[in-house]
Amino acid sequence: MTHRNADDKDLDTPSRTGVFVAQTETEREDAFSIRRTVFVEEQDVAEELEWDEHDEPDADATHLVAYDDGTVVGAARVRAYDEETAKIERVVVAADRRESGWGRRIMTTAEQEAEEMGFSKVILNAQIRVQPFYESLGYEAFGDEFMDAEIPHISMRKRL
Repeated sequence: MTHRNADDKDLDTPSRTGVFVAQTETEREDAFSIRRTVFVEEQDVAEELEWDEHDEPDADATHLVAYDDGTVVGAARVRAYDEETAKIERVVVAADRRESGWGRRIMTTAEQEAEEMGFSKVILNAQIRVQPFYESLGYEAFGDEFMDAEIPHISMRKRL
């Protein structure tokens, strides 16, 4: 599928860098591993809340995984929300890679994937603490603040 990477390296090398669509079981496991590290271990999200039907192998969701010289540093998931809207979910960046551009790279790739799938809008549920990051990418908040996994969130949207 799609390979989005400004630092274009051979896809078969373990030292690759960039944000990729998870196409193999290993890449999916890498995406799930960084999600577990950030959400379950770091933020204390219950395992049963982190994993859902969109993570099943036959689910209609696109999983992204980010590597920096072969090290897993982030992930995200993109899926249909309605006919014109994709939902970007489970966006994570490893603690030691935050504030270094990986979140922006992951979101850019997620938005490109949504656009390739034919969507004209994207939505997401942002943790309140990272709302300014999403606003810097052109997202606008809508609705009321709500709790998800005991963490304050706000819904956000963007036209592609």
